[in-house]
Amino acid sequence: MFSQVFNMQHEFPKRRFRGLLAGLSIALAITCVGCGSQTEERQNEKFREFTSEIFCQEAAANTVSLHYTLKDPQKYGIEENNITFGKFSTDKSAILASGENLKKALEKFSYDSLTTENQLTYDVLQYCVEMTQEGAEYLLYEEPLGVVSGVQTQIPVVLSEYPLRTEQDVNTYLALLKTMPEYFDSLIEFEQKKAEAGLFMADYAVDEVMRQCNAFLDMGENNYLISTFVERVKSIDELTDEEKSDYMEKNALMLRTYVMPAYRKLTAALQEMKGKGTNEKGLCYLPEGKEYYEYVVRVGTGSERSVEDMKLLTKQQILTDLEAMESVLGEIQRQSDDQSGSGGSPAADDKDHSVESGSVNMRVREAVQASATVSSEFSTDPLVILKDLQVGIEKTFPTLSEATYTVKYVPKAMEEHLSPAYYMIPAIDDYKDNVIYVNQAHMGSELTLFTTLAHEGYPGHLYQTVYFAGKNPDPVRSVFNFGGYVEGWATYAEMCSYYLTPLSKAQATLLQKNASIMLGLYTLADIGIHYDGWSRMDTVAFFSSYGIGDVETIEKVYELIIGSPGNYLRYYIGYLEFLEMKKEWAAQKGEAFSQKEFHEAVLDVGPAPFEIVRKYAGSEEGEDGKEKG
Repeated sequence: MFSQVFNMQHEFPKRRFRGLLAGLSIALAITCVGCGSQTEERQNEKFREFTSEIFCQEAAANTVSLHYTLKDPQKYGIEENNITFGKFSTDKSAILASGENLKKALEKFSYDSLTTENQLTYDVLQYCVEMTQEGAEYLLYEEPLGVVSGVQTQIPVVLSEYPLRTEQDVNTYLALLKTMPEYFDSLIEFEQKKAEAGLFMADYAVDEVMRQCNAFLDMGENNYLISTFVERVKSIDELTDEEKSDYMEKNALMLRTYVMPAYRKLTAALQEMKGKGTNEKGLCYLPEGKEYYEYVVRVGTGSERSVEDMKLLTKQQILTDLEAMESVLGEIQRQSDDQSGSGGSPAADDKDHSVESGSVNMRVREAVQASATVSSEFSTDPLVILKDLQVGIEKTFPTLSEATYTVKYVPKAMEEHLSPAYYMIPAIDDYKDNVIYVNQAHMGSELTLFTTLAHEGYPGHLYQTVYFAGKNPDPVRSVFNFGGYVEGWATYAEMCSYYLTPLSKAQATLLQKNASIMLGLYTLADIGIHYDGWSRMDTVAFFSSYGIGDVETIEKVYELIIGSPGNYLRYYIGYLEFLEMKKEWAAQKGEAFSQKEFHEAVLDVGPAPFEIVRKYAGSEEGEDGKEKG
């Protein structure tokens, strides 16, 4: 197990902070005139009108965002006027100006007059404005063509699940496909500006992105955007069979005429730009790259800890996990000795692996591999596993209202290029209808499938999303992307799931701690490469010290981390933030500590930076005694 690459689950991306500020300048400046002189009740009414306006503008920013965010936009007063994917922009001044307007609009409200729920939304908005304005300085450092979850792999997934409920939806979808060349043109222009600024990706990243594009193109008539469209159109009752057939032909035509040419043009443009990437190492080798990494990590994790503090916290957790594994192994050895009637085993006290130095001895690795032998009690049916997980979490997680879900599989042609699994975030007005995708190529065992479904389903992404949506939060909360909270929670859920398997507690502990250690190692490598400037050989040496010596695999990991800075930290630091909060909660509650109450407290706050989660978790009333909501 120690020699395997950690299978990183993936939540389908939500909106970026930067989009929050688009087009809000005039409207928001007018919204809050005279707020200061109003009663508390009217202040709160105006604040909700204010956030509703932000939500509607952001949700309607592009066609994909609108149709994934809302099942029925008209109920929110949104009329779809412009069919578009959106556009990549490098207009820093517009973002800064819009951010300043939004900041001033927020300041017109009396914070103390707001309810606790509205104060929470205010804090989240304020944080997003600050992060967006700070990020405006690094627009060209962003990489929309990331090798882990870039536009080139995400667009087909988005389109394959685009909701088609009515004939109007079908017409909108086909019109959207027609705009693909325009969208990709703006993407190409963005990459060209990156190249001009000396910030273009390394050649090996270009090769990987082109390979992903070609894999999509090579599907030809077997493209899953044809098969999935057919499935969705067949389910629309208002269409006749002849109309359905006609739309199927139109879809195939749109793919041939607009989508495929857009991908070919992108591939050709990347080929032309190849060689313009001057940096093949981490971000710290770019001008202001170290500062940008600090920003990426802060936004991605939602943690206020410095990068150095995150590094220290990670090392401490790895040490704790290693010691827990040694403790389990020692107990197993003692039990074996008692049964055989022999004396104590020197191996139980053997510290030749030197936990302090970070190496892992063969005894631990062999024990993990032995524990990974899957019990015959494991199911291989995702639906059965999800049901078992629902039952298994009842004692320690709050009750969740009934939700429906479908498990689908990544098309074989794209298995190599997509994440091990991902959860499709549902529309906020249809949040009980959920979809999980599983990449069978990455499911190495029944245990992997089990923990993956815990991450994506119960008590992970699906559970957290449905739970929070069921609290009827301010709709504007749905437009933010707090990866540290979301992925940290799902990783926490995944780690908890080991103890819900048919494995013994000792086996579950060894495997869970092993998974935690592996993710910790990748987190340290992420920091080492992008912040400390590790070379390929430095990275090989680091993993070798932990008994991971497959140089070819480590080099692939190096390139993966280069192509997605800070990504592992969203999962691991987010996970550790939940663990730290849990420790704080337990210390405060003492014997009255309840896991269920802790889980309920952090889930009630919902996705937010961890500083804000800590501020509001467990508070039935605000600091001034005001009720929530």
